[in-house]
This record gives sequence, structure tokens and C-alpha cells, in this order.
Amino acid sequence: MRYQPEHKIEIRQKIVNNTSHRLRAEGLAGAAVSTVMQDAGLTHGGFYKHFASKDDLLLESLSEAFRQITDVLTRAANQSRPGSAWKTIVKTYLSPEYCDHAERGCPLAALGSELARADKAMKPQIAQELAKYKNHMLPFMPGRRISDKERAFFAIFSTMTGAITIVRLLPDLAMRKKVLANARKFLLRSF
Repeated sequence: MRYQPEHKIEIRQKIVNNTSHRLRAEGLAGAAVSTVMQDAGLTHGGFYKHFASKDDLLLESLSEAFRQITDVLTRAANQSRPGSAWKTIVKTYLSPEYCDHAERGCPLAALGSELARADKAMKPQIAQELAKYKNHMLPFMPGRRISDKERAFFAIFSTMTGAITIVRLLPDLAMRKKVLANARKFLLRSF
């Protein structure tokens, strides 16, 4: 049976989406080729019809994860009152929903330490994804000059990423809520 050309594109996107969620939920090891192909309802052997290597899939899935969280944060910021977009981003990012569902959250919080240890050949592309993420968020950051906005981005996102990482380690729900609330308060008062 012959498929339409768009079928291959749809299947590839399905694999990338599934892998993007799996990466954030289970880490780099959770994205085994056999597993992601099974998620898409395909055999392991069909992988190379869609990707040149596992690293290609990982990078494309990481890009998709950044795109998804950028869309969520941008949508939230665009719905906020003028001048409060960055505060809305903080509240959205540090929400229990994104903390409790790593598969839908920021890839930095889910994969930061793993990405730091990724193969050196992948580092330039990972850095490129981080730069795109930063550039999408800069218009919403506090500050007048670009340098002020960049400084705010790195301070805000580093704090949020660290807070989410710590909260995910804590088994006690009350303590999790307390850490999220304290991080939100700290950031909202700092700029």
C-alpha cells in the first residue's frame, strides 16, 4: 500500500512529539529508538526512514520541547496586562501543573543536568536551542535595554529551573507548594 507524501511527514512529527514528551518525563535514556517507535505504532526497523541517527531525533525532539514551552509561556504573556508579562511567565512556569507534569514543562528543568553532559558534538545545537528560547522570552522580560532583559532572563529562568528541579525531588506536597510559592514571591519582588 502506497502512502501519500504527507503521511511520512505526519509520522515523523508524531515520533518527534512522542519523543519530546518522553525525554522530559524520563530523561535521555527514556528515548530508546525501540520505545519511541513503539509509541508511534511502528517497528524499530523503520526508524532510519525518518532520521539519520538517534542524535538527530534527540535534537529535533529537544527543539520541539522548547517550542512547546515557548508557546505556552508566550500565550500566557500575551494574555497578561501590559507590563506584567514576565510576572505571568513566572506564575505559569512555577505552577504545580508544570512542576507535576515534566513531560509538558520546560526541557531545562527536566533535562538540564543531562544536557550538560551530552555529547560534545550536540552542544552547539543545544546552545542554539537555548539561545532561541531566550530570544523568544526577551520581549517579555523586565528591563529597558537588551542587556538588562538578557540579565533578567538568565536570573529568572535559572531560579525557576532550579526551583522546579528541587520541588520534583520533594515527596511532601506541602513542602513542594512552599518552595514554589517562595520562588514565585522572590522573583516577583526582585525586578
